Amino acid sequence: HIKQKKHLDSLAIKKRSRVPGVMITQFVEQLPAGKSTPDFARKPMTTTVQEGKKAFFKAMVSGEPPPTVTWGRNKGEMDDTENYSTRYDERAREHVLEIVNVKLDQADSYKCFATNEYGQAVCVVTLNVIEGRISYFHLLKQNILPQQKIFKRKKQLPPQKEGEIDPKLLELLISAPKKDYERICWEFGITDFRWLLKKLKQMKKEREDEQSKVVENLDNVKQIEVKPSGNAEFSFDMKLRDPNSSVNLYKDGMMIPYDDDKNSKHSLQKTGTNYVFSIKDPQKEDAGFYQVDVEETNVLTTDFQVPDVDFVAKIKSTKVTQNEDAIFQCVLSTPINKITWSKEDASLEDGGKYEITVSEDKLTHTLRIKDCQMADKGEYYAIAGITSSSASLSVQDDASDKKKKRKFKVDMPQMKALDFESPPSFIIPLKRRTAPEGYECYMTCAVRGDPTPHVTWYHNNISLNTNTNYHITNVCGVCSLLILRVGPKDNGEYKVVIENKLGNAESSMALNVRGKIHILKNVFYFVIKDFIR
Repeated sequence: HIKQKKHLDSLAIKKRSRVPGVMITQFVEQLPAGKSTPDFARKPMTTTVQEGKKAFFKAMVSGEPPPTVTWGRNKGEMDDTENYSTRYDERAREHVLEIVNVKLDQADSYKCFATNEYGQAVCVVTLNVIEGRISYFHLLKQNILPQQKIFKRKKQLPPQKEGEIDPKLLELLISAPKKDYERICWEFGITDFRWLLKKLKQMKKEREDEQSKVVENLDNVKQIEVKPSGNAEFSFDMKLRDPNSSVNLYKDGMMIPYDDDKNSKHSLQKTGTNYVFSIKDPQKEDAGFYQVDVEETNVLTTDFQVPDVDFVAKIKSTKVTQNEDAIFQCVLSTPINKITWSKEDASLEDGGKYEITVSEDKLTHTLRIKDCQMADKGEYYAIAGITSSSASLSVQDDASDKKKKRKFKVDMPQMKALDFESPPSFIIPLKRRTAPEGYECYMTCAVRGDPTPHVTWYHNNISLNTNTNYHITNVCGVCSLLILRVGPKDNGEYKVVIENKLGNAESSMALNVRGKIHILKNVFYFVIKDFIR
């Protein structure tokens, strides 16, 4: 690593990763065609374990040629192979660092390096270690509520098998209101969820029967969202059968300590039967799959996503006259299906007073407040991920605007018609892409022409415009194609043909799907298996 660092410092060509917290350094000035520097498709996550248990860090990397993955510590060595073991899980395509029998002195910052001949990507992750035996006094001193089995690791969800529904999707749908089904399914790559409803109804009945053993009533469940205060919150109304039952909070299967102090990282505010869990100042590492259990029974599941997004254009303060509509609009740097709109500290939903719309490319989000009254004035917020934008709405009374607008007539000289027609052309053409199997792939280009050119997408010379497996948009000349989950069948040449009455033009690119050979073997196996049957 010392030699590598000297080499990196001499070049110091830094690149931006799509994954927050990852630093990429390029070794060469010019990358050869088809080659790329390493990057992290998924970086390892900070973890907290009890002393004497095992700790795991897992990472997925990309790059051409495939990079070599190594690990290091900030304050110590990792030469002891009995305590530190590394491996590559081919099935999950994950590089794993396993720390056996964790000790207190192993709490440290760990680095993961992904290196090939053209560059290196590095990210830092933290291991927190909790003492094996902690006294009640110590828990009080640290502002941690003593709970039963506070360091017990929750059973993991069953792994997803090929062709089966992701267990996380089902857990989320059980806790979510029906209006959110479509959005949640879309995030898991499912565009038609009607076939799921029968199975979901059965699972809900089984879960309610299980909950009834420990809970008298569960209602008003609200999924996690970032509030204008900056905290992430989720809440529900619950009446316990036994007031002494333990209420436990888990993140990605690991129990998280919490208390009733709002200044703590994780807190619970309980008022009567209302429970509000809060995450103070949420960061990227707080993203995860959160669950609340009463004893051993799950009562709520929510997925906290922290997309890497910023505001290209923030919402602006506006002033309207009473009974007029007010509009707030923002533009994001990354496509997102839904953002949170709030007035003061209350979330707003589409319908009735409010109309919430999203552009086809998922970048422009709009809030319309209909028939504004004096009660509608105040501060409004647009919240995307953990980033927010705020603006005020002023409502002016009709009676205060007594002056009538005078009408002026201006005779303008006649303008001669100008001919702006032009043949179609590409402002930004398609670019070659490499995508890991199972992930999203987003292709885009920019076109111009007058009359507006007709756009047709092709995959291996087969038109995709009527293929519902691809999400195709064309907004103001920016043409995009989204593949929700890349598979081996998506490998090949993609082409965009644009044409109007003055001519035509085309742009093409090659999509290289990583992991194709491995998947084809599995497909061949199942085809032969079915044939024998």
